[in-house]
Amino acid sequence: MSTARAIHRITDEDELRELIGGGPTDLVMSKIADHVNDVTRRFIEASPYVCVATARPGTPFGARGGGLDVSPRGDPPGFVRVLDERTLFLPERPGNRIADTLTNLLHDDRIALLFLIPGVVDTFRVQGRAVITDDPELLAGSEVEGKLPRLGLVITIQEAYTQCPKASIRSSLWDPSGFVDRASLPSGGEVLRSLRSDGFDAETYDRERAGRYARGEGLY
Repeated sequence: MSTARAIHRITDEDELRELIGGGPTDLVMSKIADHVNDVTRRFIEASPYVCVATARPGTPFGARGGGLDVSPRGDPPGFVRVLDERTLFLPERPGNRIADTLTNLLHDDRIALLFLIPGVVDTFRVQGRAVITDDPELLAGSEVEGKLPRLGLVITIQEAYTQCPKASIRSSLWDPSGFVDRASLPSGGEVLRSLRSDGFDAETYDRERAGRYARGEGLY
């Protein structure tokens, strides 16, 4: 969007509510709970993929301080464990070591989760507070392929509810006819090469990374 001209900014909630048609109905509000029950926990237990949002105070992105972050997490379905009706456990697997989620939580314990289930248009949302732990007993319940995570997040639920399927329907998210051929997009190596100025060997990077993943190296 060009910033050459001034745009009208919506800064008042009354104006916002008028534009979006008012507030949520009582029926919609009734689905928001401060816990999961035997019905709603099934969304978490069926999900192999969750988007995790965190934040930290400070100047956004200044020397990687401050700002917001959304990161993906994935594992076999049910990898986010329901410890009780108000507590979840999310194991931390090896990543890129930028560790935005973890370092953010050291400064600000707020967290939000969006659970996706392949083929299911509804999603499930959780907002709460998280602490980082290396507690052996908790980690033991998240073993995969004989390997334990080094860390995990204990999440205290403050809000939990199903998200309506409109976004998934509008996007045809799970319609195979709309699936994108990965080869039509830049590879990881090509992205890195575009950001560097040292003649980075994208092809070798892509080939070696694909080989590591095929062998399961670095996944756990």
